[in-house]
Amino acid sequence: MTHHQPEPEPQRQPEPDTGRDPAAPAGRAAPAPDPDPDPAELAGGAAVEAEGIGLKGPRGWVFREVTVEAAPGSVVALTGASGTGRTCLLLALTGRMKLTEGEARVGGLRLRKQAAAIRRTAALAHVPGVDDLEPSLTVVEHLRERVLLQRRYGTAPLAALKAALRPPRQRRADARRVHDEALAAAGLDLATLPKGPRTAVRDLERLERLRLCVALALIGRPRLIAVDDVDLKLSAPLREEAWALLASVAASGVTVLAVCGEAPAGLPGDVPLVVVVTDRATGARTAEEPAEPAPKADDTDETEKETADALAETGRA
Repeated sequence: MTHHQPEPEPQRQPEPDTGRDPAAPAGRAAPAPDPDPDPAELAGGAAVEAEGIGLKGPRGWVFREVTVEAAPGSVVALTGASGTGRTCLLLALTGRMKLTEGEARVGGLRLRKQAAAIRRTAALAHVPGVDDLEPSLTVVEHLRERVLLQRRYGTAPLAALKAALRPPRQRRADARRVHDEALAAAGLDLATLPKGPRTAVRDLERLERLRLCVALALIGRPRLIAVDDVDLKLSAPLREEAWALLASVAASGVTVLAVCGEAPAGLPGDVPLVVVVTDRATGARTAEEPAEPAPKADDTDETEKETADALAETGRA
């Protein structure tokens, strides 16, 4: 009896890696994913690099052909006439509004492709109409709320779980340490307030409110903070204090974006200052309209109206 040996199955050679997604149509290579940012590059402040960026709304260009180049730990003063898109530019550079043209990088992250990652590292410190404080809440209530939100949503899941498992006494001590460090960085002494930490926001002076907003932003340890209306309704000495505050934050390594009516000539401690002037002709309104003067310290609600108009003219990211 003759026994037939089964024929050996042919060995399958591994297919060469062509870089094409198997699910993609034949002949079309899958796009290469954006490389992950270098962890070393994500440490410290965020550099801001923008070339020819613009944002167009329903009524035309809000701003256009804006170029920014700022090193980490700089103060970037966004100045110009009212209605030229200063607030929208501030929100765009923090990943809150989508650009129409141009490209930008914030801390090595591409603004068009990685806006969500930029939003996680850039904090809004004072932008009326976007992150307003609750007037009836006290200073300490705002601080506690921000610490809880940061612990719940601003940290990695494992770190949030570990924090939740700590004893209540340790959690309270950690919260006090975090907001005390932020208050010190913002130069807000609770003992000088009318009712101490129990002072309601509506009872704060304008500069004190600005310091509180900066402290709340610093609780999340951002790489960049954005401040609107820096010099609005402030006297000359108080404007100097406001810019000194932002300079001290930048000196700690955090990059600062600040909208203002008039940029300072310089900053204390030789902190790098980058001035970006928005042009009336590239604003959302037509260039034929008469230009408006920059807001003065005693202007009432002009900048607040500009913010509301800007947010209505274009969608946020």
